[in-house]
Amino acid sequence: MLFDRHDLVAGVTLAAYAVPVSLAYATLAGLPPQVGIYGYMLGGLGYALAGSSRFLAIGPTSAISLMIGGTIADMVGDDTARYAEIATDAALGVGLVCLLAWLFRLSVLVKLISDSVLTGFKAGAGLTIAITQLPALPGVSGGGHNVPERLVVLAGQVGATNPATLVIGLSALLLLWCGDRWLPGKPVALCVVAVSIVVVAAFGLTRFNVTVTGLIPSGLPRPALPHMRLRDQEGIVALAAGCMLLAYIEGVAAARAFAAKHGQTVNPRRELLGLAAANIATAAVGGYPVAGGLSQTAVNEGAGARSRMSLVFASLTLALCLMFFTSLLADLPKAVLAAVVLMAVSGLFDVGAIVHMWRASRIDFWNALAAFAGVLLLGILQGVLLAALISMLLLIARASAPHVAFLGRMPGTRQYSDMQRHPENEPLPQALVFRPEASLFYFNAEHVLTLVLRRLADRPDIRSVFCDLSGSPSMDLAGARMLAELYQTLHARDATLTVVGAHGSVRDLLRAEGLDGRIFGIARGTTLEDALSGLADHA
Repeated sequence: MLFDRHDLVAGVTLAAYAVPVSLAYATLAGLPPQVGIYGYMLGGLGYALAGSSRFLAIGPTSAISLMIGGTIADMVGDDTARYAEIATDAALGVGLVCLLAWLFRLSVLVKLISDSVLTGFKAGAGLTIAITQLPALPGVSGGGHNVPERLVVLAGQVGATNPATLVIGLSALLLLWCGDRWLPGKPVALCVVAVSIVVVAAFGLTRFNVTVTGLIPSGLPRPALPHMRLRDQEGIVALAAGCMLLAYIEGVAAARAFAAKHGQTVNPRRELLGLAAANIATAAVGGYPVAGGLSQTAVNEGAGARSRMSLVFASLTLALCLMFFTSLLADLPKAVLAAVVLMAVSGLFDVGAIVHMWRASRIDFWNALAAFAGVLLLGILQGVLLAALISMLLLIARASAPHVAFLGRMPGTRQYSDMQRHPENEPLPQALVFRPEASLFYFNAEHVLTLVLRRLADRPDIRSVFCDLSGSPSMDLAGARMLAELYQTLHARDATLTVVGAHGSVRDLLRAEGLDGRIFGIARGTTLEDALSGLADHA
């Protein structure tokens, strides 16, 4: 990675974006504001050394920040001194889990959560995050453990609204919205933060009980090893696994989106290594889990980044800020940080995608809705794990009940297609032709057999059954034994079974099971048209 002025400009721009966002996300996580800057600074350096994307920007994200804040509070109880330590332990845990996943080539994890479930999860996370930040706008304390409770508590505190805080928060939110609409990719958030600091200091608004961040420790963070205790390990493992799953899926999705825009590719396995390096580096200075996010990556790419050197320049810029400019942030209103978070999470609501799912695939829509509800009612950590579970159950459900096409002859031809889709097709006399449209394994073989036997029961005239395996690229012993059972059933009623279109590995398995001499057509090159030619001529 060589020096490029485009990377320098992109790095400085990314740092300008990162300062207000990292302060806001650290507050959301329940940690000191400077810890968020540590995540951008060290996480970016770690990823620059080991990642594969030229544009992906690494730092704290809204969903992970809320996951940390909501989970650790329940883990530490009254031991508040352990809060920051457990957050750092979680970052180290994410790094170690990523290393193990890289070592065992588990980049397939990116496919654990379907796009529909991820859409619902992000919408639920965005709404949850927004509701946790709403109390800061009127300057009330808020409270509650889930979305319904938080709304009830907030409604009861409306009477305690601080007018000055509310004006500052709403003004910041309006300015951020205008900047996002008319100045995309520009450091609008940094300008809003700077203006709010000047206004609070110039008019002495702290005397009106406007809450500010206070003094932020200056200087670079000191390396420190996490302090793990055995009694915390169970909770940390679950937290690290949830953060890792969310971070990896979101990061790879963002990296692929911008790589495709520039005709480039991303190495999913190497992304595990980059994420590991980023989190271990962050944990080394007392940070909390970091990930690649779509919004900061859009800022980095939009500012002209050409390589991962932009992350290095961003880290250097943030280091200068920590060394010389933290005193300027003392009068930063917390309502402005809340506005920054609210604007950042607005992009998590993809209404267009949800409407499209409703129109195109109701099952995807209901799965997105389930993930959305899970996050709202159970929380971010439980929500992401529920989303993964829903995706796997959906995959198993679809694989266990594949479509079985029963074929008929297209009128006036010797071609055959699914009669369910084309009712005008002609059924074959005394013959049944079926095509399983999935590989045949132990969890779906019985389903296929049941459907075929049901058709046979309705047609006692059948004397020939043809199984087209062209849509089944692989098969296990259960699939082969399903065909053997079908052969026995047909043999008892003086009917034959013919297999056509079998792939090489499937033919090998059928022969190993001793079916070559009983089931016709296992030889290579046997096609459905050849096998049915006699029937067609007879018809």
